[in-house]
Amino acid sequence: MKSMKELARAAAEDTHARFGHRLFGLPGTWIGRPYSLRHQLHDGSMLSDINGFSHPFAEWNYWWQAHYLDAIIDDGLAYLADGDRGAAQNELRRAKDLLAGIRVRNFGVFPNYFFDDMAWLALACQRLVGFSRQVEGRSHRGAKQAVTTLRKQLEGGIDDVLDGGLYWSRKRDFKNVPANAPAALFFARSGDRDQSRKLLDWMRTKLFSGHQGLYLDGLRITSSGHKMEEALYTYNQGPILGALLELGTAVDLDHAGTLVRATRRHLADEAGILPVNGGGDGNLFAGILCRYLALCVNDERLDHEVRDMAQQMISSTAGSLVDDEPRRLSAAVQRWMVFSAADRCDSK
Repeated sequence: MKSMKELARAAAEDTHARFGHRLFGLPGTWIGRPYSLRHQLHDGSMLSDINGFSHPFAEWNYWWQAHYLDAIIDDGLAYLADGDRGAAQNELRRAKDLLAGIRVRNFGVFPNYFFDDMAWLALACQRLVGFSRQVEGRSHRGAKQAVTTLRKQLEGGIDDVLDGGLYWSRKRDFKNVPANAPAALFFARSGDRDQSRKLLDWMRTKLFSGHQGLYLDGLRITSSGHKMEEALYTYNQGPILGALLELGTAVDLDHAGTLVRATRRHLADEAGILPVNGGGDGNLFAGILCRYLALCVNDERLDHEVRDMAQQMISSTAGSLVDDEPRRLSAAVQRWMVFSAADRCDSK
């Protein structure tokens, strides 16, 4: 069997080949198709992307592209760690082109209707700024602009309704973990520990299930007050783990351990495999969680039991994806992210 590094790089090449292309054929851009080259529409007809020109009515999945960007940066950093600066430079160029493609496809701007989408792109652009500095010795201007712009958007989506928290969308009728968790991690990595702490405390007070040890989905604002949405999603736990590790107090680290144990108990099967076939957006969920479980595996502040548990979930999930042939970008990026996470854990 191939090593996880080999699987991750093969998944990267497959994703670029089957889903990636210049947006509208424009030089200096890159984007991921939602489907592979040919797919069937609801009416049974076939829609094709020919020579990189996307159909004008192709669906737009802003946050899939943000995770595609994150995965490219993973690859670039892995090449840097291996001493291959040429390959790292190629991935930096692709990452810059993808960010440009996202902006063009999003009508020339970075802001979006959904605050969770913007939080995910803000996280990826933070990493792109750092990656650019490592490779070229300077920050990428477009990524810095995106971080500044998206930070203002996220700050504007937080208010005192329901005692705090970030809205999910501009409709401002729902506050949930999908928006608050990546935003908490973004603020922590930006150095705004107070804002990160406020969002984490809000989620802990409002959305944490002590019985299950996991975070429920969110609170929907209604005419009579609010309604709890009790769904449990794998990916919701991931960026909370990231934010807890970033803030890193003893209480945070203890809570991270609780979250990893509960994830293993309630969200993985008996073999430790996380569900990977959620369809559409759901095809990204396990990949996102594995990204942050890998941080746990490599964090020596956590108990060995917790780190081993996190590693076992990543390894088992990776093993379940070896023979997959994703037909959607979300599933392709997820497979790639899981293999990359497993590779980062191999040296533990």
